[in-house]
Order: sequence, then C-alpha cells, then structure tokens
Amino acid sequence: MDIVYKNAKVDLTTTNVTTVLTVGSTTKKEAAIIKSILVSEDSNNADTITLTITNTADDVFSLFKDKAISAKATSELLSDPLILGAGEILKATAATGGRLHIVVSYMETS
Repeated sequence: MDIVYKNAKVDLTTTNVTTVLTVGSTTKKEAAIIKSILVSEDSNNADTITLTITNTADDVFSLFKDKAISAKATSELLSDPLILGAGEILKATAATGGRLHIVVSYMETS
C-alpha cells in the first residue's frame, strides 16, 4: 500500500458549495484518511460552516451543519480520523463569503 501525505486549502470567498477534496478514483482501492480539518475566521466576525460528503451515487451526507466558528479563531473539527472512499467528495459552504479558510490534512492511500 502506498501512502502520500497531503493537504487541501480553500479560501471560502462565496456562499456557494465549494469542493475541498475529491478522492482519486482510478482504482477501487484508493482512499483518503483525513486527520485534521481546521477552519479559521479572519475577518473579526463569527460565522458558520457546513461540511458534507458526496458519495459516488451523488448522495449527500452532512458532517457539520452550521458549525459556529468564533471571530478571529481557529477550530479543529475532527476528534477522530475520517475516511473517504474512492470518488467521494468533501465540500464546504460558508454562511458568509470572505471570512473562512479551511485546511484539510490527510493521507491518500492506494
């Protein structure tokens, strides 16, 4: 099994649903083990974030719905690792554009 350590970084500049991470799907054996999801607020205004996973059948699963992020604070959203399978997509939506940054640290396996 090959393991590659990566991160994905997104500045949530709009209130649109934004893809943060798509797990490769060249083989059925690929996966991502997410170790950390950090969200920071940089505008001195509290805000909320919604995180979802979309599977290969386009079903959407909510991880966090309107999770509060304090003004000028950074929050770690995971307390345990999260596994995404081949072709699954992690998406984020900010309540207000231009306030939140998200950094996802993960291991990709194949």
